[in-house]
Formats: sequence, structure tokens, C-alpha cells
Amino acid sequence: MKRRNFLQVGAAAASLAAIAPKAYATASEAKRRVGLIGPGWYGKCDLLQLLNVAPCEVVSLCDVDSRMLAEAADLFASRQESGARPRTYGDYRQLLAEQDLDIVMVDTPDHWHALPMIAAVEAGADVWVQKPTAMDVLESKAMVDAARRHQRVVQVGTQRRSTPHLIEAKERVIEAGLLGDIAHAEVYCYYHMRSQQNPPDSKAPETLDYDFWTGPAPWRPYNELVHPRGWRAFMEYSNGIVGDMCVHMLDLVRWSLGLSWPKRISSSGGILVQQQAKANTTDTQTATFEFDDLNVCWTHRSWGDPPDPEFPWGATIYGSQGTLKMSVQKYEFTPRGKGQRLSGKAVIEADKYPRDLDDQKKWNLELPVASAIRGHMRNFLDCIDSRQRPVADIEEGHISSASCILANNALTLGRTIQWDAEQHRAVDDEQANALLLRPYRDPWVHPAKV
Repeated sequence: MKRRNFLQVGAAAASLAAIAPKAYATASEAKRRVGLIGPGWYGKCDLLQLLNVAPCEVVSLCDVDSRMLAEAADLFASRQESGARPRTYGDYRQLLAEQDLDIVMVDTPDHWHALPMIAAVEAGADVWVQKPTAMDVLESKAMVDAARRHQRVVQVGTQRRSTPHLIEAKERVIEAGLLGDIAHAEVYCYYHMRSQQNPPDSKAPETLDYDFWTGPAPWRPYNELVHPRGWRAFMEYSNGIVGDMCVHMLDLVRWSLGLSWPKRISSSGGILVQQQAKANTTDTQTATFEFDDLNVCWTHRSWGDPPDPEFPWGATIYGSQGTLKMSVQKYEFTPRGKGQRLSGKAVIEADKYPRDLDDQKKWNLELPVASAIRGHMRNFLDCIDSRQRPVADIEEGHISSASCILANNALTLGRTIQWDAEQHRAVDDEQANALLLRPYRDPWVHPAKV
């Protein structure tokens, strides 16, 4: 079935109203009780936007860095109507043991997404968890299984699905059939975001419980690159630029075109230029995700210039009748031959939410993304009330995240992985299947083994 025809049929069944930002109406007058695990950069940004759209009480905060934890407690005490200072914990298990939270937000480094999210749904909370869902495929699948087993609503932070101008592009261009037959898409990132530093290992700060911070990840000596925010330089704690940036844009294309799992995944690349840096993530990588009737091709380079400086990180969908480029900042549709060019920009609501400007300066809030986070939060809250699955349900987050993990595994193996989504296994490739679960450091236990 041609992609164009699929979209024209599917558009009638999928209501944009279910995902578009709208006024939030709580099912109860009681404020929702919220706990945040990981109140670092994006943890603050996410929770501040939740407070912007719904009556909530920040009850609990957890972080293994006592300095960061105290800073966050001061911030949220000043932002909530009650003025109450949230309880603080250094161990997420103690936070969850209180059994008094409606919502738990998990904004930790990637290697700490799975265990707290699973524990939170077991404690009866609905959960917001940042992307990528996990560090390996079976860890991510265990998160889906836990959410379903405990019947909890879980929203993944792939907020491109709630970005106003991208919702508009999906409706005006893709669902309107302006692209014609679609057979190829490209996703890419050319930010110079990979650390090029090479500091010596050192003693961890007194305020940081580095053993707990490392958790189930392989042990590395502490290095100042790691904390705060530098941990993405290392594959021990992340899935590199593919797990950070590709997951967003692959998810955008999947959502835009109604795609599920890729059938085949291949990848090539490595550390080709920035070889003197301490980082062990790739500085150059391509990956191809093969779906039934089109390929989605990823490229990143953390050096050199982007092919289009207007779209250094984004997604381009090619159709027989035109091309659609999408990014966090804007979208542009260019028809082939005669036709109307269409475009749209990120919705910035500083007039309605003036604190966004202060938060941009103090907490590095990404201003063009603030409206997307708010839309994502509204959808999450609406689905908590209705008990329906949110637009970035844990299963959708799992598909996009696991696909990126499989791309890294294909790079490690040096060959294409044929993926059986129903069995959750690579076809006739035991080496690939061995990479679906990475060892946990004692005493932590991998959730797929429980």
C-alpha cells in the first residue's frame, strides 16, 4: 500500500485533537502529588512546565548530588503556591517507599531510567520518563511490561509529538497528501556536541555519591567530564549521539508517518576525527532503519559544517510531490514544480509564561521547546484522567529508543541486524541477541532477569 494512501486513510482515524495542546482540566480539585528523581538540568525544565499547566504539589525530590538536590528544593519551594519545601532523598527507593505520590518524574542520566521507572509503577504512580527509555533493548522492554502489568500511564519525553509547529506540519503537509508518494526520509544532527576535552581522572566531589551515581553501569574512575551533564560523552552511561539526538528525530518521523518497528537496521562510523578526546562515543555515524516501504537514514557528525545551516538537527521527508524539512525551530515544505510553499515556526509563549525568560537564563530552558513540554505535560495529565495511552506512550518510546540501540549494536557487530519485533530477537544472529542485555554491576539486578 502506498504511503500516501495509508496516510490519507490513517488521518481520518487519528484525531489531532488528542495530541494538540489544549486547556487542561483536572478530574479532581485535589492537587496532584509529584516526585522528581533527577532534578538536574532537564528535570528542572520538565517540572517547571508541569507546574505551569496544572495544580500540583512538589512533594519529593531525589538526587545523589546533595548540592544539586538542595538547589532544586529551594527552587521548587519558591515556585509552588504552598511554599512548602519538598522532602529530599539521596536514594529513589526511599522516595518511593513513602507511597504518597500520584506522579513520579524520572529525569536521571540514561543508565538510571529503567530501574526507577519500573519501581515507580510498582509503587502505584503514573510516570514521566526521559528519553531514551533505557540502555539496552531488554531493559527498555521490561519498562513496557511493567507499565502494562501495573496499568500505569507512562509518558516518554519525546516531545516532538507535542510540538505545536510540528503538529501543524503533520496536518497541513503530510495528512493533506501534499508530499505525494513517500519513500525516503533523512534524520540528522551536526551539532558540535561531543566533548573534545581530555582531563585526568580525579576524586569525586564530596557532595556526590559517585558509587550510587554509577549504579548498574560499568565502573569508571570519576572524571570531571561526567558530572553534571557531561555523562553523554561515555557509552557506559548513554547510547551516544544516536541515543540522544537520533531518538528524537526518528520518533518524529515514525509518528508523522505512522511507522512501527524497522525490519532491518545497519550502521557504520566511529571516532574518525576527534581521537584525542576522552569521550568514547562516535563522532561520526550513519544508520539506516528499513521499514516496509521506506528507509529512514540517520547521520551525525560532531565536526565540520551541516549541509543546510538552517537545519543542523532535524528530519527531512521526501515525497514525489515535494519535500518537508522539520526541526525544533521550524518546518518548511517545498513543492516540486508549481505549488505553494508552506512554513511554520516554533511557538514561543513568553507573553503568557513570562517566567520562561528567567528560566532560560538561569536554568537553560530551551525557549522554543517550552511550549512542546507544556503540550506533552497536558497530554500526560489528560491520559492520567482518562486512563488512555499518551501520545508518547512507553511502548512508542521503546520502539524509537530500542531502534537506536540496535543501530549502535549493528555498528559494534559490523553487520545488518534483521529484527523480529514480535519475538524481540535478531533473526539468526546470536551475537546480536547477546547484545540485547548488557551486564549490570553488582548489587543491581537487570529487570529482564527478575
